[in-house]
Amino acid sequence: MKKKASDLECPIIHWNADSRVKEDAAEYGAARRADSTEFSARIIRLVDALPNTRAGNHVAGQLLRSGTSPYGNHGEVEAAESLKDFIHKLKVCLKELKETRRWLRLIEKSKMLSEKSMIPILAETEQLIRIFFTSIRTAEQNAK
Repeated sequence: MKKKASDLECPIIHWNADSRVKEDAAEYGAARRADSTEFSARIIRLVDALPNTRAGNHVAGQLLRSGTSPYGNHGEVEAAESLKDFIHKLKVCLKELKETRRWLRLIEKSKMLSEKSMIPILAETEQLIRIFFTSIRTAEQNAK
């Protein structure tokens, strides 16, 4: 039996029949926006701390794009027009977070910034990756 859109649930976000994302709990949306806002702000501060060298500027530009993209894309998730669109936009956020993780690891390995200063932002990136991965998996399972 095929599920109706109104039956599809994600533990974090509900998908309802009018094809709009509805927050499971009122605080979820605000909390996720706050998380992504703070994450993006930390990325911006980190980018500003990178050395003003050819390599530093290249990495800074890449990290600035990938590290702030989940903030804007999460807004797209909240305005998804269908379940397929919802899942796709979550996957875009996940892809950008994974790219961000790679740039952060490169910064750490190339010693552009100290390893100690990279630990918190890498941990936060991993946490956000897990959150988005779980949300995608749950939405896909519930869509069956």
